[in-house]
Amino acid sequence: MEEITETAFQIILYAGNGKSSAMEAIQEAKKDDFKRADELIEEAGTELGKAHEFQTRLLQQEANGDDAPLNVMLVHSQDHLMTSMTVRDLAVEIIEIYRNK
Repeated sequence: MEEITETAFQIILYAGNGKSSAMEAIQEAKKDDFKRADELIEEAGTELGKAHEFQTRLLQQEANGDDAPLNVMLVHSQDHLMTSMTVRDLAVEIIEIYRNK
């Protein structure tokens, strides 16, 4: 159980970093600093990729028959990752709107 909780915390950490970078990228686009916005979107993708790696390890373990106990922290981490990925995707679109105004 402790390993699952640690993995959940890693997912939350990296997903949160990615979401923060995506939100900061929108703010930079508002200021017409598209170079920085693009850098932050790339950073968001990197952080979300790290979170996704932890999620993939869990999926692989389960596929190999090593069922992980389900706990609230793990459920929260999955929710946090998916919403953070959505924020990043929407940030890309919002930045394009600012870029083309």
